[in-house]
Amino acid sequence: MICNISILHGDPTKPNVDVLFRIKANSKIPNHWHNSPERMILLSGELEITYEDETTQVMKVGSYAYGSSKKPHTAKCGDAGPYIIFIAFENPVDAFAINTSK
Repeated sequence: MICNISILHGDPTKPNVDVLFRIKANSKIPNHWHNSPERMILLSGELEITYEDETTQVMKVGSYAYGSSKKPHTAKCGDAGPYIIFIAFENPVDAFAINTSK
């Protein structure tokens, strides 16, 4: 997976950070969680995002999604080209992988 991150506002080690993520088409984002809630708007591409115990959301350009803090989730990019998503984090930016293999 190739991921590019741009900080638009704030310091990622402090609260209230706005970022852009760019990930190539057909990529999968492994199961993970954040200490911060995340508010997301898809700017290009198509993205399936699945939060634990919730129905998968298929995001199209302009779609909004909210993820509560510490809620495990995965994502999968469609084949419509790279996806770019704006994410606003309330707390410092972090991500913790969840190993699902036994």
